This record gives sequence, C-alpha cells and structure tokens, in this order.
Amino acid sequence: MTEQAPPTPVGQGERSTRDLTKASVSGWLGTAMEFMDFQLYSLAAALVFNQIFFPDLNPAVGLIAAMGTYGVGYVARLAGAVYFGRMGDRLGPKKVLFITVALMGVSTTLIGALPTYQQVGLLAPIMLVGLRLAQGFGAGAEIAGATVMLAEYAPARRRGFIASLVCLGTNSGTLAASAIWAVLVFALSEAELLAWGWRIPFLASALLLLLALWIRHSVKESPVFEQREDIVDGVAMSREELAATAVEKDRSTLEAALHQRKGRAFLIALGLRFGQAGNSGIVQTFLVGYLSATLLMDGSVGTSAIVYGSLLGFVTVPLVGVLGDRFGRRPLYFCLTVASMLFAVPMMLMINSGDVVLVTVAMVVGLNLSVLGLFSVESVTMAELFGARTRFTQLALAKEIGGVLATAIGPVLAATLTAVTGSWWPLAAMIIAYSLITLVSTYLMPEVRGRDLVRLEDAV
Repeated sequence: MTEQAPPTPVGQGERSTRDLTKASVSGWLGTAMEFMDFQLYSLAAALVFNQIFFPDLNPAVGLIAAMGTYGVGYVARLAGAVYFGRMGDRLGPKKVLFITVALMGVSTTLIGALPTYQQVGLLAPIMLVGLRLAQGFGAGAEIAGATVMLAEYAPARRRGFIASLVCLGTNSGTLAASAIWAVLVFALSEAELLAWGWRIPFLASALLLLLALWIRHSVKESPVFEQREDIVDGVAMSREELAATAVEKDRSTLEAALHQRKGRAFLIALGLRFGQAGNSGIVQTFLVGYLSATLLMDGSVGTSAIVYGSLLGFVTVPLVGVLGDRFGRRPLYFCLTVASMLFAVPMMLMINSGDVVLVTVAMVVGLNLSVLGLFSVESVTMAELFGARTRFTQLALAKEIGGVLATAIGPVLAATLTAVTGSWWPLAAMIIAYSLITLVSTYLMPEVRGRDLVRLEDAV
C-alpha cells in the first residue's frame, strides 16, 4: 500500500504558495543553467573543440579526445556529489544550492575566455580540462539539490508534477544551448565559428548566473529539513548523538533510521538512472557529432533536432509527472523503458537513412521517450526512495555514478565502437542495454508514490 504524507503542521516547516513558487523557479532556473552549461560544452565538444583544442589529431581521434574532455566533467561531478551532498544533508539544501550555482556559472563563463591550441599549445586543453573539472564539481550536487528541494516542498498528491519542474529546467537549458548553437552554425561560416563564434554562448551564460544567484538568495530552507527529528539548531545530529537520543527518549523513528538495511535503495536508484543517463549521452551528445562526422550531414541538422525535441519536452515532462501522480512511478517506468528498447533499432535506421526529416523525427522521439520522459519520473522517484537523513547524498551519488558510468563513458564508447565496426548497430545495442538495466530496477523497486519524505529511513 502506498504511504501518504501527513499534513504539514502549522509553524515549523510551513510554506506558502509564494514560497513554493520561489523554490520552483529557483530549482528550474539553477537546473536550467546547469544543463545549458553542459549542453553548450557537449555540443562544442561534438562540433568544434576537436579542431580548437586538438587540431593535431585526425578527425576521428580528435572527436574521441573532445568527448573525453566532456566525460572528465562527470568524474568531478562525482566528487561534488559526495562533498556537497553531505553538506546538504547536514546543513540543508539551500546553502549548498547557492554555492553550486556560483561555481558552475563562473567556470562556464571562463571557458569562453580560454586561449586556443594555436595560441598557447598544450596549455589550452589543460586549462579546458581544469575548468571542466570545476564546472563538474559544482554541478555534481546541483540537480540533486534542486530535486530534493522541490520534492520536499511539494504536496504529496502533486509531487511528481512539481518535481518535474527540475526536468523542465534541464529541458530549458538544453533548448537554450541547442538553439544558440543552431543559430551560430546557421549564421556564421566555419572559419568565423572556429575563430570567435564558439565563445559567445559561454560568455553570455554570465547573465543567467546573476539571475540564478539573486533568486536563490531569497528562497527559504526545505520544510522537510526543518521537520526532521535529527535536526538540532539547524544542524543534523551525528550518528552517535542520534543513537543516544533514540535511547534516551525511546523514539522508534530514530531507531529505524539507525538500523535500516543499507544499500538496496541506492542500487535500485542507480539502476533507474542508467536508462536516462545512458540514452542522454547517445541522443543528446554523440549523435550530434555522428551526424556531421560520420554521415557528413550539415551540422545544423543535429542541433535543430535537439531544439525541436526540447520544445516538445515542455509537454512530455509535465505530462509524465502528472501521470506518475495519477498511476504511480512503477507503471511509468515500465512503459517508458520498454518503449525505448523497442524504438532503438527503428531510430538508428531512420538516422542512417540520411533523410533530414527522418533524422529529425527519430531524434525528437528518441529524446522525449528515452531521455526526457525517464528524467521526469526519475526525479521524484529517487527523492521518495531515500530517507530524509541521507537523501541529498544518496540521490546525488546515484545520479552522478550513473552519469559517469553511462553518460560520460557512453559517448566515448560509442565513438570507439562505431569507428571499429563501421556500423550503427552498437548505438542501438547500447540504448537497449541501458533501458534494460532500468527495466530490471523497476521490477525490483517498491511503489513509492506519496511516501512521507520526513521519514529518516529509506523506502527499502
């Protein structure tokens, strides 16, 4: 039976509609900035960075090297997930979210000011990797923190819909970055794009940074954090303090948090993450470069398809959130993962036809079905799987470990396999494999719709 969250008591933890709106806008905007930053980089890596920072390599190896610097950011994200996740669980997500958005924004802006390989040699890719590491360190807890904040603010009956705003943020960022690159590719010659045009989107991201910082400064702390039984004077008790309090005051809820079975919820969440993260690396990153480098299509085809898919995502994401609130998390996961597996081969056949219309339709459907749809239900499901005491850390780690293993390594593996085989079938096989892992995890997970997020222990 689904657990229902109790009504929020008046006083501590109480939030108005205005507070919820601020938190929603903050979560949307910060996540939009994170994904705009990363999509700007991923598209740059696919389209121009191999020539700007790795010009001495042949095109195929240069693309692999550029994708490698894209993947480096995901390693830094893992470190950021650990560091900021623990800080968020102990001190509250609000403080962490202000720091992470600042770190991401400054790093992204500075990428636009980097010298090229022709100007400073090997120092150029070294500085690029350094900023990518800083960017990733901040981003490692950004989307997890935004997910926690929105899920903990939302009424239980609307939690899936409100938490999906995080996904709309990712979609907005992807759309903005893809639209910017589409305009640049269309308006500038290749020489202009390589000379100075690639810098524009990175430098312009500073405007979004200022807006995000201003909004986050005024957002109140998570109401769930303030209601947690292990919080004293705004700081979480240590494990030793928690054990002593549970014994002294005979509080079974604290005992449950201390003695719960560890790891099962995390492994399920990690498996749920694989489908979305892996498919994202293929559809949103690798295929853009594959279209131009392997199929020799115009660079605007891939970026335009991502734009169209992101626009449709403004319908897909909230719709999946509403359906999850109505029917539960597990049915949505079953439907989306099976459909992703069935569509993998037709999608690649359509893309390799070389027909612009078929390529566009394939990428639009693939993006919404295998990436955005799964992302929408993933956000709220992970928040409900974990207990309040370690929700931020576990959610961040599940997302980022999944990102390293799937999104970061995926494009590099895809580039290598397609170069070795000279075929598209490894791409379809990877999408099927990623989706199958999520399907198995869905079978193993409990239904968590409406779970009381103030509870300190995990759902399993």
